[in-house]
Amino acid sequence: HLRSGARLDGANLSRANLRGANLPYAYLRGANLRGANLNGANLSGADLRGADLSGANLQGASYDANTKWPEGVDPQAAGAVLYT
Repeated sequence: HLRSGARLDGANLSRANLRGANLPYAYLRGANLRGANLNGANLSGADLRGADLSGANLQGASYDANTKWPEGVDPQAAGAVLYT
């Protein structure tokens, strides 16, 4: 895996257009992603614990077994795709 490791913890990305963004192993803990467009984004290995994904578009976003999601978020139900 390519490890970008972008440090975006606590960032305010509310309503940001992150469509198709390449964010493998990004550190997004506690980030505000309310209403963000993550359609088709690569979230493999990303750490999203504590992030606010309310209203975020996760359709077609890819993730893997290393991706850490906020408590209560079901990525597949939100349209994200698991890559093994």
